[in-house]
Amino acid sequence: MKFGNITTPNNVFLAPMAGVTDLPFRLLCKEFGCGMLYSEMVSAKGLFYENEKTNNLIYIDPKEHPVGIQLSGSDPQILAEMAKKIAESEVDFIDINMGCPAPKITKNGEGSAHLKNPERIGEIVYTVAKALHKPLTVKIRKGFDEDSINALEVAKIIEEAGASALTLHGRTREQFYSGKADWDIIKAVKESISIPLIGNGDIKSPEDAKNMLDYTGCDAVMIGRGAQGNPWLFKRTIHYLETGEILPEPSFEERAELILRHAKMLIEYKGEYTGIREMRSHLTAYVKGVHGAVEFRRMLTSVESYDDIQRLLEMCQAKINSRLKGHI
Repeated sequence: MKFGNITTPNNVFLAPMAGVTDLPFRLLCKEFGCGMLYSEMVSAKGLFYENEKTNNLIYIDPKEHPVGIQLSGSDPQILAEMAKKIAESEVDFIDINMGCPAPKITKNGEGSAHLKNPERIGEIVYTVAKALHKPLTVKIRKGFDEDSINALEVAKIIEEAGASALTLHGRTREQFYSGKADWDIIKAVKESISIPLIGNGDIKSPEDAKNMLDYTGCDAVMIGRGAQGNPWLFKRTIHYLETGEILPEPSFEERAELILRHAKMLIEYKGEYTGIREMRSHLTAYVKGVHGAVEFRRMLTSVESYDDIQRLLEMCQAKINSRLKGHI
């Protein structure tokens, strides 16, 4: 996919996810071929007031490109000023979050709350795009609720205001992540704008990605929750789109090896106390669906150290091996 001065190596991207797409996770997804990366959502106001925790979110590794920083906010001038400041770094583009459904975000008039005021969206996008020398992209949902589906109107406003590409999640804010993503709205928006459109929602397998691309005509797919504990999904999806062949799911041994690498990366990046606690949510995702691992999921959510993780994985592996022998 091409937008602005950026050409991605493929059209399978990682969605920005707060608490998930930190640097270690992005690097792992990149290893498996992810075509474009996004930071966690970063508060423009937090950057403006030089909040240390917020500043840490905008660090980019040279191995990540192409990669963008996703900003959230409601003040056009602060967004523009912070976008311009970030664009002076090695980041490839800036993305504005206009789709986050979290109450703590929408109550401040940010995230998907923007969808209530399309005119304001135009003002923000125009102000930020004008301040940048790098591409600006925007992420939205199909509407705030079922009574206000306005993605078509908003997409046109965003295009006219100067954005280089758009991502559309096919759910309303009120749906959060429940129900089924509406691919029809993605198709309709793609047919109504000329800038590239990235489709988002319900991509959990290589087949899902191909089906969305074929059905909607969107230029790329964005994988969110489907990538948690499953960075192999990028490699498998890209391979399927290129060859039509479905690669096998990773074995438990492969999962265990990557879990330990991920844990080490988090510890090195954030220290053991924080790294291990943030790793807990990843652990349950990594073993989800693994036969024989159900009884270990609860224990994985309370690990205190790298050694705890290693010990539990060895126990789980032994249990799986024992069950396999029992079926021979």
